Amino acid sequence: MTSSTPPGGSQPEYLEQGGGGPLPRGTKGPGSGRRKAVIAGVGALGLAAIGCGVWAATSFLATGAQPAEALPASTLGYASIDLDPSGGQKVEAIRMLNKFPAFRDEIGLDTDDDIKRTIFDEGDLAEECDGLDYAGDIEPWLGDRAAIAAVDLGREEPVPVVVLQVKDADAADAGLATVRDCAGEDAGGWSIAGEWAVVAETETLADEVVTETESATLADDETYQKWTDEVGEAGVLNLYAAPAAGDYLADNVDELGFPFGPMEGEDEILPEQSTTPDLPDEMVEGLRDFEGVAATLRFADGGLELESVGDAAAIRQHYLDTDAGDDVLASLPADTAVAIGVGLPDGWAQRLLDQAVGTLGSGQSQEQMVAQAERWTGLALPEDLETLLGDSTVLAIGGDFDPEAFENSPDGSNVPIGVKVQGDAAAIEEVLDKVRNRIGQPMSEPLRSRSEGDVVAIGPSDDYLSKILGNGGLGDSEAFRDVVREPEKASAIVFVNFDANGNWLSALADDDPEAKANLEPLEGFGVSTWQDGDTSHALLRLTTN
Repeated sequence: MTSSTPPGGSQPEYLEQGGGGPLPRGTKGPGSGRRKAVIAGVGALGLAAIGCGVWAATSFLATGAQPAEALPASTLGYASIDLDPSGGQKVEAIRMLNKFPAFRDEIGLDTDDDIKRTIFDEGDLAEECDGLDYAGDIEPWLGDRAAIAAVDLGREEPVPVVVLQVKDADAADAGLATVRDCAGEDAGGWSIAGEWAVVAETETLADEVVTETESATLADDETYQKWTDEVGEAGVLNLYAAPAAGDYLADNVDELGFPFGPMEGEDEILPEQSTTPDLPDEMVEGLRDFEGVAATLRFADGGLELESVGDAAAIRQHYLDTDAGDDVLASLPADTAVAIGVGLPDGWAQRLLDQAVGTLGSGQSQEQMVAQAERWTGLALPEDLETLLGDSTVLAIGGDFDPEAFENSPDGSNVPIGVKVQGDAAAIEEVLDKVRNRIGQPMSEPLRSRSEGDVVAIGPSDDYLSKILGNGGLGDSEAFRDVVREPEKASAIVFVNFDANGNWLSALADDDPEAKANLEPLEGFGVSTWQDGDTSHALLRLTTN
């Protein structure tokens, strides 16, 4: 005979809906202590799980200590490399780079690979230093971050230094000694402080850098913090130039040299230069007013970005103080392959001319140079140039552009390329007529034009001019938005859609399968510059399929 009564004689408890009212205040029901203990335990586990999740996310996204901590506040310029950026960037980098056969087949990295070992194996150091072993001489001490910098120690010239992150000071000292033995006694000296080794031309200089850093670090400098915070998350490559760098360049401007050497011309348009070019006073003053700049190269949002920030005052003094870079560019056809747009404020041409005269150093006055250019072009300068390019101008290449057809076209009438200008349409047409009359037929054929309202389209193809005169919605397209940031504020924009017309870029390499395979992953490229209050921004972005 069985019984439903449990051992001990007590009756079983059943939970019934609505069966049972609240316990009197201060009365504990059966098992209430155990339930509270369970609830408290679950709560503690939940908090622990949240804490672990926050810690894991922070560790995954964090960039860690930076070499700026090992450099003094007197550092003029700084470039660091980070081989262990935030986990998100590592994933983005590996995913992107492994799309290119040249990288995947020759290097082929996973997120847990030792990039330093790869660099060591691919470099010349191991070959040049017989017996140098990565596992024994390098790996035990070398960290993931390094930098090169120019430090002002009060000498005539800035002192170049290298900063290396170290995991073991004793192993680092021994490893650097091994490298110096291989490279020779002139390889420099070093000083190790904390987790950083400072390498300079001599050990004395390295010690001075460490001593200066103890007083004030670059990482704690207000200007450094301002610009690096503004540029955002540190990437695999980080750059910084201090305001003092501008003063140094201005003081040594005569020793810098310029890309404009003396020119020789066959006629009066390009006469033989008689003087060495000088940097215009306006540019020298701009260097003295320099307030610093920071830049970073990082992997983000499925692409590779190079972003820079700095003081906008120098930009406003010249010819990029405008937000009209996308005013006509955004209205191009959505399938546009290439577009280069710029907004131009009043007086930009005169300011550009003032700079050009000083920089070229022709030995002529501005009036003489302008008179020669006017005789050659038939234009009134700089007024006609400013009229011709209007308030906003874009050079566009259509998505169906065919390089072969372009090469074989006698007059370009079937080539989808053109310039779109927003400004005084009637005045622009008058300037175009001056140019056409000056160059004559048939050279003026590519300068066909069509106008609609305050917009003029110029180019060789009537069909394409009609197409770009309207609003084709490029600015709202996904391809454009993915690579161009802040277009509504931009003063200048470059946009390239590699996927247009079946990836036109890879089509250029049809006769080279290897090059074609490495071009096919490319999707888009964009550059935009804009001002936000007192800060100037520039962003370059490259994406893959």
